[in-house]
Amino acid sequence: MSILTATNLAKSFGAQDIFADVNVSVAHADKIALVGPNGAGKTTLLRILIGLEEPTEGRVMRMRGLRVGYLPQDADLSGTETPWELCNVPFAELHSMQARLRRLEALLSDPKRGDKAMAQYGRLLEEFELAGGYTYEAQIKAVLGGLGLDATHMHRPMDQLSGGQRTRALLARLLLERPHVLVLDEPTNHLDLQAVEWLESYLQEWPEALIVVSHDRYFLDRVVHKVWELNFGRLEAYPGNYSHYVVLRAERAARRQAEWEAQQEFIARTEAFIRRYKAGQRSKEARGRQKRLERMPRLERPQRERRVHFKLESELRSGNMVLSTHKLVIGYDRPLLSVPDLELRRLERAAIIGPNGTGKTTFLKTVLGRIPPLSGEVRLGASLRIGYLDQERGEMCPENTIIEEVARVKYLPDGRMRDFLARFLFTGDDVFKKIADLSGGERCRVALAKLSLAEPNFLLLDEPTNQLDIASQEALEVMLRDFLGTVLFVSHDRYLIDALATQVWVIKDGQMRVYRGNYRDYLDQRQKEVGKRQEARTLRNRRPRRKTDPPPGPDLQEVEDKIEELERHLAGLGEALSRAGREQNLDRVRTLGVEYQRAQAELDRLIAEWEALYGTLCHRPDR
Repeated sequence: MSILTATNLAKSFGAQDIFADVNVSVAHADKIALVGPNGAGKTTLLRILIGLEEPTEGRVMRMRGLRVGYLPQDADLSGTETPWELCNVPFAELHSMQARLRRLEALLSDPKRGDKAMAQYGRLLEEFELAGGYTYEAQIKAVLGGLGLDATHMHRPMDQLSGGQRTRALLARLLLERPHVLVLDEPTNHLDLQAVEWLESYLQEWPEALIVVSHDRYFLDRVVHKVWELNFGRLEAYPGNYSHYVVLRAERAARRQAEWEAQQEFIARTEAFIRRYKAGQRSKEARGRQKRLERMPRLERPQRERRVHFKLESELRSGNMVLSTHKLVIGYDRPLLSVPDLELRRLERAAIIGPNGTGKTTFLKTVLGRIPPLSGEVRLGASLRIGYLDQERGEMCPENTIIEEVARVKYLPDGRMRDFLARFLFTGDDVFKKIADLSGGERCRVALAKLSLAEPNFLLLDEPTNQLDIASQEALEVMLRDFLGTVLFVSHDRYLIDALATQVWVIKDGQMRVYRGNYRDYLDQRQKEVGKRQEARTLRNRRPRRKTDPPPGPDLQEVEDKIEELERHLAGLGEALSRAGREQNLDRVRTLGVEYQRAQAELDRLIAEWEALYGTLCHRPDR
């Protein structure tokens, strides 16, 4: 059953038609992605569907009493209200019940009204408990914490929070409200990877309808089961997640192109026949074909989306060892990150992931030599030509035109420069736009154009897919996949990491850890580590101690004791590392970092030893 239906929707702004003839329906529990290039009208369509804008034509029918929750790209929240107070709004009825319970409690000792108050109190208390009165505060903490608003932020006024934190607060309230239709416009823009993973898990269990606009392809793969594509003013629906949509889209495009070409060939043959025989013995047949041709519905020529077309090439071959580190500690006025001894070789692609503020960008700038290490060293290989893409795309002169900015890298004659820029979708007078007037996506394409013209053999990229639409993300992925050089990139785009990475460098708690493989390989290794430790802990706690069982033996018991002692030691080291970082004690951070890595390796060894001893015990013949 549909809870929202749109029929023949069209939207125009003056003489500009945004879209037309849009027909969609949303059923209970539908999870739908709305995709399309920037400027296609996705946000406008969302606002029409939920009643915030009126269509130029068509109508939207909504279920009576339909509750809609809408998250815009930037939340318009201000004032002294805190995220905690905002998230208490959905539980107003529970607050009212609490107040009534307190009033009844005051009457319980009244000899005249106590009995009546007790009866009311019992009924209301049961109703309060069934409605979640004892769990709603825990729900609020879980949702705010999952979205990255910890105790230090959830009680701050909105005026003291960043735009991203305000958006997270609004998203938290919407999740707690449980509307019939949850509409999210780029919900992952202000979330780090940990928060995105939490949101994915939450939305996978979401019982109501969901419509989401997002450039995060991995997120769409895990959350949605329908895709609406808005492009060229038309909307098409596809079943399945994002990856399935990509396959179906290519198949539909190929089929339409083949059908159009076949019709064009038929028209050409028919017109040739008419010209040849219209005045001869077969003129009657020719006139008949002419009439049928005139009545025949003509297929529209399939439109092709303008896509970025570029590649990176370098004639300079780097040495086999591109990057290595030794006892490296990075930061500004205090230690931020302790780095293990790393090696990055030619043609490898390493992705750096971790929460916001943990030192990912600082690490790249330390590799570039823009920030000196606090201790240790970074070693760069021979014959390197480095290309750097900064996160803010700020390394450009705002007053330059596009053509002037790109010419700073390498001069090309006007015709060749225009042809080159056309591959990045800058055509005609676009090339004379000033950098200051460009959108985020346009600035990113200019930065990629400069990068391509520089012909580097070692790329350092900081969030390269930020503000790119999906089509440009796909083009960038192809470019990096075919690049015959080395790539070190910071990204929260798991789709890109999964497609490219040969190593994943994970930052957590002031430490960096190296995993071989792509993102899925990293997840598998992380899950195995967690599972292995949980299994070992469970087995240790639940090992049978029947009278008929042989004693565990001194070796097994000794290993167990060492594991427990080492786990306590690691917890203490983690706290000491955090404290040393706050105190800016560089020598202490370096010493503790080395000790932490050694202790972690020893714990892994002891767990493996314990499993071997326990397996031997379980399979002893005398058992």
